[in-house]
Amino acid sequence: MALLALFVTPRADFAAVCAAASQAVPDAEVIACTTAGEIAGGYVEDQIVAIGLPYTHFRTSVVTIPDLGAMDPSLQVREMILARQMTAEDGPDFRHEFAFLMVDGLTMREDALMRMVAQGLGPVPLFGGSAADGLRFERCLIGRGGHVMTNAAVIAFVRTDCPIKVFSFDHLEAGDRRMVVTRADRDRRIVQRINDEPAAREYARILGKDPDQLTTLSFSAHPLVVRVGGAFYVRSIQRITEDGDLVFYSAIDEGVVLTVAQNRDIAQTLEQDLQAIAGAGDLDRILMCDCILRRQEAEQTQLTRQMSDSLRRHDVVGFSTYGEQYGAMHVNMTMTGVAFYHPHRSGAR
Repeated sequence: MALLALFVTPRADFAAVCAAASQAVPDAEVIACTTAGEIAGGYVEDQIVAIGLPYTHFRTSVVTIPDLGAMDPSLQVREMILARQMTAEDGPDFRHEFAFLMVDGLTMREDALMRMVAQGLGPVPLFGGSAADGLRFERCLIGRGGHVMTNAAVIAFVRTDCPIKVFSFDHLEAGDRRMVVTRADRDRRIVQRINDEPAAREYARILGKDPDQLTTLSFSAHPLVVRVGGAFYVRSIQRITEDGDLVFYSAIDEGVVLTVAQNRDIAQTLEQDLQAIAGAGDLDRILMCDCILRRQEAEQTQLTRQMSDSLRRHDVVGFSTYGEQYGAMHVNMTMTGVAFYHPHRSGAR
C-alpha cells in the first residue's frame, strides 16, 4: 500500500488501532481519525473502516500540521509544495492528483487552516473532513503512523494513474429569507445578535417558530447559507447557548448576510449525484466525507436505509464528520470526496 486511511469509531482504542495498522503495513503511510459514524456498505456505527491505495497505481506524501494554534505558514506551505513535488517525481507517468485532509473538528481552526493550505495547493483539488467524537463533542483524534494527535491535521498528497473526480454536493436550495449578523464572536463562532435582535429569537421569528421550540431538527430543516463568489456555502448552527446565542460549526462574522435555504429530498439528491459520478467512467470506488448533520437528517426523516442503499450500490467508503473541506473552503452539511475510476479502460476526465 502507498496509503492506508482509517476511520475509527471513538469507542475503539484509537492508539492501539493506529499502532497495529502501522505494524501491519510498515511501508505505507497510515493516517487515521475518529468519526461521528462510518460509511462502509451504507451508514454503519462503531466500526473501523479502512481504504488502501495500492502502490501499483498510487504515490503519496503526507504533511503533518501538529499544532493548529501555532501554524507556521512559511514552513508548512513549503512542506506542502515539497510533498507535491515528491509525488510527481515518484510517479512521473501518473497524470492525476488530489489532496485529502483530516483535521481535528473541535479546534475551530479549520477556516484558518484552509486559508493557509490554499497557498500551497496550486492546481491540486482538495477535499477532506473534520474528525469527530460521535455526539459527545469532547475529543477528536488524528493519527499518522503510530503517533496520535489532537489539535492537528494531516494532508495526504496523492498522485495516480487512475482517473479521478473530486466533488462536493449538497441538497439545499437558497430561498429569499435573509438576515444580517450584527454581533458575533468570530473566534468562537458564536452569533449574539441578528438584525440587531437576540440571535436565536430572531432566527426563530424569521422561521415563524417559537424560540423555545428550536431543536437540531430545526437547524437541519432550515439551514443557513452564505454567498461567496457566486456560490452558496452552508453555515450550520450547532446549538443554542443558555443566553440565546447561536453557535455555528464554521466561520461566522459580523456583517455576514445569511440566507435561509430549503432542503430538497436528501435521499433522492444523493442517488442522483452518485449516478452522475458513476456515469463519468468505469467507477471503482468512492471515498467520501459526509456531514453528521446529513446523517441526522436521514435518521429524522426515516431515509437512512434508502441512503445506505445508494452508498452501498456505488461502493462508497468514508466517515461522518463535524465539517468538510473543499478547495480552500471549510463547509458544513455537504458530502465531499473523490471518485476513483479504473485506469486504461475509463472515459473519466
